[in-house]
Amino acid sequence: MASRKSSRGAGGSPSPGSKRETKHGGGKNGKKEGLSGSSFFTWFMVIALLGVWTSVAVVWFELVDYEEVLAKAKDFRYNLSEVLQGKLGMYDADGDGDFDVEDAKVLLGLKERSVPAQPPSPDSEETAQPAEKSYVKSEFKSADIDLEDGIQSVLHEALHSPPDADLLAEDLEAMEPEPYEAPVSYEYDVEVEKTVSYPEAPGDSELMLEDAMEHFIEDRVHDDYSEDHDQIIEDFDTGKELPVESKLREDVGPEPEQSETRVQAEDYSNDDRVAKKKKPKLLNKFDKTIKAELDAAEKLRKKGKVEEALRAFEALVNQYPQSPRARYGKAQSEDDLAEKMRSNEMLQKAINTYDEVVTLPNVPSDLIKLSLKREADRQQFLGRMRGSLITLQKLVQLFPSDTSFKNDLGVGYLLIGDNSNAKKVYEEVLSISPNDGFAKVHYGFILKAENKIAESIPYLKEGLESGDPGTNDGRFYFHLGDALQRMGDEEAYKWYELGYQRGHFASVWQRSLYNVKGLKAQPWWTARETGYTELVKSLEKSWKIIRDEGLAVMDKKRSLFLPEDENLREKGDWSQFTLWQQGRKNENACKSVPKTCALLERFPEATGCRRGQIKYSIMHPGTHVWPHTGPTNCRLRMHLGLVIPKEGCKIRCAQDNRTWEEGKVLIFDDSFEHEVWQDAETYRLIFIVDVWHPELTAQERRTLPAI
Repeated sequence: MASRKSSRGAGGSPSPGSKRETKHGGGKNGKKEGLSGSSFFTWFMVIALLGVWTSVAVVWFELVDYEEVLAKAKDFRYNLSEVLQGKLGMYDADGDGDFDVEDAKVLLGLKERSVPAQPPSPDSEETAQPAEKSYVKSEFKSADIDLEDGIQSVLHEALHSPPDADLLAEDLEAMEPEPYEAPVSYEYDVEVEKTVSYPEAPGDSELMLEDAMEHFIEDRVHDDYSEDHDQIIEDFDTGKELPVESKLREDVGPEPEQSETRVQAEDYSNDDRVAKKKKPKLLNKFDKTIKAELDAAEKLRKKGKVEEALRAFEALVNQYPQSPRARYGKAQSEDDLAEKMRSNEMLQKAINTYDEVVTLPNVPSDLIKLSLKREADRQQFLGRMRGSLITLQKLVQLFPSDTSFKNDLGVGYLLIGDNSNAKKVYEEVLSISPNDGFAKVHYGFILKAENKIAESIPYLKEGLESGDPGTNDGRFYFHLGDALQRMGDEEAYKWYELGYQRGHFASVWQRSLYNVKGLKAQPWWTARETGYTELVKSLEKSWKIIRDEGLAVMDKKRSLFLPEDENLREKGDWSQFTLWQQGRKNENACKSVPKTCALLERFPEATGCRRGQIKYSIMHPGTHVWPHTGPTNCRLRMHLGLVIPKEGCKIRCAQDNRTWEEGKVLIFDDSFEHEVWQDAETYRLIFIVDVWHPELTAQERRTLPAI
């Protein structure tokens, strides 16, 4: 029985245990066989389906915070160098605090272990830091070089992702504008329209610094950049936060690019003069050894992570105080943060840091240029014109053969109203580079400001025709056309047309340079069209009061009428007595005409018009006012006739002539070309009231900078 059972167990039907063994891959005689094809396929499908459904669940039910994972991955990548250095620190064979090629050579028996030298004093600017010494001394035999290359490639793959080779070079190639914007351009004047210094209090109608910078465009032929900036700026604390300016719909011409600006003002981010230069060198020998860390910090800045970038660059500056590129990155980050925070205090820190860059040893020339140009620009932005001028002078001293810096310096002189020194600078540039278009247009501009009309024309014309960067500016088309008009040359309208086609003017006739896009534009207006019918009725009803007070001032205080000094007259005698300027009341003047001022106080559209004036205007016989345009389309101008000769006086706006009547108001848009003749026997006295364009919003009226 026992043998039968044993026989059945061995040779009969398989036992359950035997079945399980076979099922799971066991074979006869105790041998194991591979998975069958069907079993392998079945398991493969089960695992694949589980993977698919797991992935779907993760995504669908948001089981993983991908943003957090990516952020951690980036942090891991940026800190990978430090992490690996810490883990490999135990293999530091030469005592320099990290694991590098020299340590690998010691471990491989190719170099004897050395006793680490005492580290140099961080205060010494002359002594290279350890990493720099290693970089400079790397001269080996061919076998050693091959080994080093192999080790370096392994370390490079472990420590860094492939760096962006052009990342640090982008700054010079772009020359850092908008929003810099380059000192050689009139970008400062555009910045003036956006904000000079960063504002803080919305709706505040106090005078802003840009008001002081824009006087040269007031209802004139723009003869000067400045009258006396310092005198005006002294009234303000430039460190104080100033009124905010809204993102406006302001622009001129068909291609608006920013809130308010002279359209097509030069953008130097793609300046040809920069593009033609060889690839810039922004890193010295030491900075090349920490390029990965610089790249990581710079990528944070490029991605708009300003606070993180600033912390990264500050850490680099603390760790490597002699690194020019790290300090420049810190300055850029402070600059970016100042714009984000709209903080003048932070911007001043950036200016100081830009200045620190050039004081370090072994700073590449390209980095000096970038730092000083940006420093000068930011100083201009804060209204520190004389500080900017000193910075530009430093640039010229360091790079005397670079005429572009001399051109920048000329603009710096113009911005403080020093036309004489600006003229000398451009004469020097043209003696070195006779075909410099930028120097030509500016030299022509200065000549025209000196009333040397005929002499200015060839410089303005040739400069514009050159197409050089910095010449495609509406003011130069404006001045060339104006000069040609004064010489009786009909070619003026050819240049006005070209300026219009290039987006500088709203039309051939409407040539103001500071405009809000989309406002109704027509030369002549009626009271009903303006919506200011109450103001017009009050002026016409009280015209005799206004007249009598004006005549009393003429008789007793004639000196209060000041001659027109904007070079708008071909000939004659024209004087004005101003009560309000840029929305600010002249208290002393109003004491002489109290009833007139009391009447106007009821109409904020006039007294609050920060882009206009309220004034008496007297013009004597034999006067001719050249064709000209006002600076902005944001206002309309009312003329109330007070003393009008029966004949001989007329005004043209665009292509339509009108005459004044006593007690009646004429309304026109002075951003259109207009011209005045006074050929009567006696004087003409009118009262001028500027009002906001009726289509401007309340926010725009509060925030538009004064003109």
